[in-house]
Amino acid sequence: MCSEAGLFPQVVLNCDSVLHRVGGIVLGSDLVNRNQLRSDFRKSLFWRVARWLLPCLVVCLCFVRANAGSYVVRRGDTLYGIARSHGVSIAALAERNGLSHSYHVYVGQRLDVPSRRTRRVPIPASVQRAIDRAHVRQGRWKYIVIHHSGVDEGTVAGMDRYHREVRHMENGIAYHFVIGDGHGMKDGEIAVCPRWTKQIDGGHLASEAQDHIALGICLVGNFDKHRPTHRQMRSLRGLVEALMARCHLTAAAIKTHKQINVIPTRCPGKYFPFKAFMKDLKADGER
Repeated sequence: MCSEAGLFPQVVLNCDSVLHRVGGIVLGSDLVNRNQLRSDFRKSLFWRVARWLLPCLVVCLCFVRANAGSYVVRRGDTLYGIARSHGVSIAALAERNGLSHSYHVYVGQRLDVPSRRTRRVPIPASVQRAIDRAHVRQGRWKYIVIHHSGVDEGTVAGMDRYHREVRHMENGIAYHFVIGDGHGMKDGEIAVCPRWTKQIDGGHLASEAQDHIALGICLVGNFDKHRPTHRQMRSLRGLVEALMARCHLTAAAIKTHKQINVIPTRCPGKYFPFKAFMKDLKADGER
């Protein structure tokens, strides 16, 4: 009997048996090739460790895949509905699965769902319901345009009255959504305006053609004097993400008033952090 105490102190092997398995012939104890035995032990150790590690690797891979998640498309599903149920943006879900801008999915298709890091910023349930219930035609909206009110206090009722009486707008307030700053409305409060619920053209741009395809969001405040509040920016992020999902838009559709208006304007002001806002929005969609 011979033992390899250096590797397996508790294991004793029959040299005849080992050598017979590897094609050796035992002629006597002086012919036993210890180097060959060590090699055999190393091979045995390698395969034993490999057989133990392989299931562990499979489990780890499954865990990583489960963390991101997957979903098999069922009859009646839409990409928007799938994205909403998993709390991710439709743009992130489409990009992860290489889908075209038509966002077409078919029954039985397996979709990879982005991980929790890409989940949308939550918005109030009442606002989400209003977004979901609106009868949005496919391709109806092409842009989401960000404005500031230019004054540090405001309400939806006050804006509506001003737009009707001073600007003579038949449909009242020009925007689809308003976000308060704590003066007249709660800080970060999202108000859903009739132009969204009724799916009416905006009145916030100088071009009727642009108003026909551009949603308007107004943040109360004068951002030529100061930055928006943290709560306003968080609400804006959640609202924009929800509208992107509902209207099948990408981050490229997000514009400021001065970027898209046919007449020069400073809106939404020099202190509005548009670059940082877009950087965060795009980074979230790419994860």
